[in-house]
Amino acid sequence: MNQSAATGKKKVRRPARQRIFDSAKELFYLNGIRAVGVEGIASHAGTTKMSLYRNFESKDELVAECLRDHKRDFWNWWDSVIAPLEGDPKAQLLALIEAFVSFKCSKNHHGCPLANAIVELHEENHPGRAVIMEHKEQIRSRLQGLCAGFGARDPEQLGDALMLLIEGGYICQITFHHKRGPIDSLPWAARALIECHLEGNQPACSET
Repeated sequence: MNQSAATGKKKVRRPARQRIFDSAKELFYLNGIRAVGVEGIASHAGTTKMSLYRNFESKDELVAECLRDHKRDFWNWWDSVIAPLEGDPKAQLLALIEAFVSFKCSKNHHGCPLANAIVELHEENHPGRAVIMEHKEQIRSRLQGLCAGFGARDPEQLGDALMLLIEGGYICQITFHHKRGPIDSLPWAARALIECHLEGNQPACSET
């Protein structure tokens, strides 16, 4: 084998910035943002603190960048679920619920990374908190939009109620892990809410 062929078979080492980012994203999710320091990230990435700060202004900015990537992952998943049902918002909504429930927890699954992060990021001016708030508002808006699309009586209220179910589902997935638990009732609860919000149906869940 000539030298050029041997060189071609060598594993290409990722740039330091990518290694730092990948390490931070993994460690923040598995161990928590507050528990992970820049030294731990640099060590995991096989680089130095100096290299980390050359590529990211601060740990806070690194946190925000990781959360933006989680956000992109989420919307890629969302779009892949609803794309085959374009033009049928009710079917899209139910497919999202079913896809969420059918997601199987692994030993490294700790729920929604953005929901977890908001618990840790108390500072109102933290750049990561702004990413999370924008993300959750987008979910809320899209849920309400789907509800409006199939003629829900009060799409804003229904969208908010479904979001409460989904957000609670994240906790149940972690709590009950591989066991059957409340998360299995999510499709039934979602369908019941949807039906009582459809025009022409008597809303059994309405206020008295």
